[in-house]
Amino acid sequence: MFPTLFQAATSSPVNYLPVVLQLLVGIGFVVLTLVASSLLGPKRRTHEKLANFESGIPAVGNARQPLAVKYFLVAILFVLFDVEVIFFYPYAVNFRALGTDGFLAVLMFVAFFFCGFIYILKKGALKWED
Repeated sequence: MFPTLFQAATSSPVNYLPVVLQLLVGIGFVVLTLVASSLLGPKRRTHEKLANFESGIPAVGNARQPLAVKYFLVAILFVLFDVEVIFFYPYAVNFRALGTDGFLAVLMFVAFFFCGFIYILKKGALKWED
């Protein structure tokens, strides 16, 4: 009979030859350009070239100074609440098809995140005074 959508008419290793060839050409190109640039490129090691570059601003102090945990906490909270917004998109696209059950599910989703936001505010995680 006829093959279905998920069955190949013929399955053999020869069918994968274009993929393998493209992979080999890609890897070969990367290796070739890396080797060529290291062999043909200039090798002038001066004090200015070996110094750290800070976007044109002279480096001041030690780069290993510890940062306050508040920066990381705010970054993690931003990612958390930003991901919440991403989950609203499927609902916005299909809100008519989801009906009342979908609306109640989204309200519950928002309520959980709102409770988390209230908890964060009560713990003082967004206060910057030290």
